[in-house]
Amino acid sequence: MKTTHAALLAIAIVAMGNALNAQTPYIVSQSGQYLGNLSANRFDPNSVSNPYGQYGSRYSPTSINNPYSVYGSAYSPQGVRNPYAVSAPVIYVPR
Repeated sequence: MKTTHAALLAIAIVAMGNALNAQTPYIVSQSGQYLGNLSANRFDPNSVSNPYGQYGSRYSPTSINNPYSVYGSAYSPQGVRNPYAVSAPVIYVPR
């Protein structure tokens, strides 16, 4: 059975639509503090990849990228970089 270009295009459009509707995983501390979207989008204001945003800045107290914050420190019991963290943040993947 031959697949036509129109059928391939329809499959690609459906796949793109599903990808665009997919929600981004996000990270939350054990105490319930929202810590940002786990996204590579540097322009998303809530992304941990946005170096100027509240959740991606190296200077923000709520950023996992701040090595001196509670959530970014390698020594904090809540830090994402601490392999022995007892209260590490949790990643949520919306469905």
